[in-house]
Amino acid sequence: MTAPRPVSLLRPTEPLASKPAGYLGLATYSSLSRYWTYLNGAARSGREISVVRGESQAICRRRIAGHTLEGAGLLLDQAKVLIALEDGLSPHPALLALLGGDGTPLRETLNAAYLLRLNFVLAFTRQRDLIVRPEFKFMPKVGEAAPLPLDVTLPARRMGRDEVRFLLERACGL
Repeated sequence: MTAPRPVSLLRPTEPLASKPAGYLGLATYSSLSRYWTYLNGAARSGREISVVRGESQAICRRRIAGHTLEGAGLLLDQAKVLIALEDGLSPHPALLALLGGDGTPLRETLNAAYLLRLNFVLAFTRQRDLIVRPEFKFMPKVGEAAPLPLDVTLPARRMGRDEVRFLLERACGL
């Protein structure tokens, strides 16, 4: 009897049993080779590819991290920021302008001093669905102090399938 072959980080072979909650469908009737194309592209582009915590290396679910977008203030979910500000006001001119109905100063602050970190959890299911869970977060630029108070959450807005696919393909160099 031969020993099982080791599973590569870039070539998992066991699809997920079903689509977990919170995932967005990228493609139906997809294939493992298409899934592997995304992983190989991400590796060639210098992205960090890791196994999702608690998963075996053979399972077709990987986190792709390390891609950032500069000047992405337009992708801020201002409604969620307003809700967070109602609970606890942080005195900053851009946040006060947002409360007054003008989101331009906050977008300009984000464009100047923040990067949008784009992480994706990419998976392949037994039903041959290619699915993704985007994990987007605004982070201060490296080496710079955050101009906004740290207690203010800066969530990215929800995006459609085509927008997420475009960002994933850009992160993977496809």
